[in-house]
Amino acid sequence: MIKIFKYSFFDLIRSRWSLIYFLFFAVTAGSLLYLSNDVGRAVVSLMNIIIILCPLIATMFGVMYYYNSREFIELLLAQPIRRESILLGQYFGLTISLTLSFVLGLGIPFLFYGILGSIALTNFVVLLLAGSLLTFTFVALAFVIAVKNENKIKGFSLAIFVWLFLAVLYDGLFLLSLFIFEDYPLDKFSLIMTTLNPIDLSRILIMLQLDVSALLGYTGAVFNKFFGTSIGFIVSLSCGLFWVIIPVLSMVRLAKRKDF
Repeated sequence: MIKIFKYSFFDLIRSRWSLIYFLFFAVTAGSLLYLSNDVGRAVVSLMNIIIILCPLIATMFGVMYYYNSREFIELLLAQPIRRESILLGQYFGLTISLTLSFVLGLGIPFLFYGILGSIALTNFVVLLLAGSLLTFTFVALAFVIAVKNENKIKGFSLAIFVWLFLAVLYDGLFLLSLFIFEDYPLDKFSLIMTTLNPIDLSRILIMLQLDVSALLGYTGAVFNKFFGTSIGFIVSLSCGLFWVIIPVLSMVRLAKRKDF
């Protein structure tokens, strides 16, 4: 697995797409810092970009990388190598290369603006953590979808739908259900529904750390009410980690059972 990880990582980190991904975040972060001249405001502005863009890029890269390397996987399977070792090596190679591009792309401009000596350092670290968790989660989901679907068009369509549902449609349906059942106590229902969406969890993770009550929204306010700021942060982080672990275990289970 280590050898496959090294091959995948160094192959991906040299690709033009990793460079474009890095440059996008570097230019975006630098522009926001230059325009606002305030590290705290830049962190809040970047939150909305990260919780939408990181899942989208991770999903598309995950599906594309698996389908493009399927012949390479079949070649490796002819060797005495365990299936889960092959997929896990490729998974970690892809996720770590994307995460590195993301972290460096945001980190370099913020370092120039003195983030290390700023009171917003913790908020910035949480922002990087949330983006990294989303990358690990959605690459794993993309691998699960690609492994399960041999047809590329079907796999791509399903992957885009999963991202679209979790990023856009889920919140709309959630708000609609809150509106329909507004006469009933919905606090516990809101907590459960929030934990079922990794994007919402990442948003709350950042908002609780920023402690900006006006931006928390209903679900963030419920988290704050039930758990408080510190425990709510730990709970949302734990649920986010579960969203990484469960798809990875599903991917390993599918790899063991699939007839390649």
